[in-house]
Amino acid sequence: MKRGKVIVITSGKGGTGKTVTSINLAAALHSLEKDVVLVDANLTTPNVSLHLGAPVVPTTLNHVLRKTKKINQAVYEHHSGLKVVPSSIAIDALKKIKPENLKYAIKDLKKITDLVVLDSAAGLGKEALSAIKEADDLIVVTNPEMPAVTDALKTIKIAEKLRKNVTGVIITRRKGKKEMKIKNVSYILEKPIIGVVPEDSSVSESILLRDILVNVKPRSKAAKSYRKIASRLVGEKPIEPKGFFSKLFGKR
Repeated sequence: MKRGKVIVITSGKGGTGKTVTSINLAAALHSLEKDVVLVDANLTTPNVSLHLGAPVVPTTLNHVLRKTKKINQAVYEHHSGLKVVPSSIAIDALKKIKPENLKYAIKDLKKITDLVVLDSAAGLGKEALSAIKEADDLIVVTNPEMPAVTDALKTIKIAEKLRKNVTGVIITRRKGKKEMKIKNVSYILEKPIIGVVPEDSSVSESILLRDILVNVKPRSKAAKSYRKIASRLVGEKPIEPKGFFSKLFGKR
């Protein structure tokens, strides 16, 4: 894995679980001892800082895109050790920002970290395209429903026109057999499914706790799925959390 690799997490539509996926993949990659910076590149509707319990910070990506601050001034460390660049939730912070300046911020971040994970805006607007253009690897998040899959296909086609490597697709919020089959989603999108995350109440619980699912609910089905996906991305075995008895009586 090359240093400074940029992984962009995107989706064709909102509500697919893209931000939850971005946060948990970044945290899972960090648990594999990778130096990771998670960037909230969803400028219009940023949610990363809300999910992590720090909605207001002095310096955000918005300042960087206005060129009033440097990117290193907008990097914060979550208590888990994960580094985060938040965007501002204030409406006024959208004034005079230029999404196209993201490329300069990412260029600087790539010099100081192993992995940059971008939580892109959903859809194919200017914000989303600015993030997609910075991708070394692009991951598309979708639900196993035809409207979401159709929008995901549009995103994939645009990314391919931009000559971006679409690593694969993550299916989130899978509920059961009544939904689209995994193989059908892969067939329509013409991309491999690199992970399936089940519908899990632990996701909502982690959001209420304003913390990261893989950290606060590590044994949940969704958390296990995200750890497996992260391990697959870097070619390493997932590190499973140990329980009380395994710590005392496990192999040494």
